[in-house]
Amino acid sequence: LTGTRITATCMHPGTVATGFAAHGKGLMGLFFRYGKYFLRTPEKGADTAVWLSSSPAVEGVTGEYFKDRRAKRPTRRAQDDAAARRLWEESERLVGIAGPSEARARA
Repeated sequence: LTGTRITATCMHPGTVATGFAAHGKGLMGLFFRYGKYFLRTPEKGADTAVWLSSSPAVEGVTGEYFKDRRAKRPTRRAQDDAAARRLWEESERLVGIAGPSEARARA
């Protein structure tokens, strides 16, 4: 994207009380029913995403990872290219689409 006006950033919203699994059973259901009092509101979870998409303070910033409106260094596991490749390939397999290597093998 160098030389374009297109930017790409990633962000972590935090743990947000969205209602996910609120009707679940067992310990997981209890956690999501009562844990919501300790989690972020959806508005707070969306804050960094809205800020990244609209603030002049980050205009032109690209390739960064943000949490709470601050650039953060992703964990070592998040930067593991081999793991990312495996995740991508497994996702392709699960949804039934051919990835680049499989498409080449068919050609």
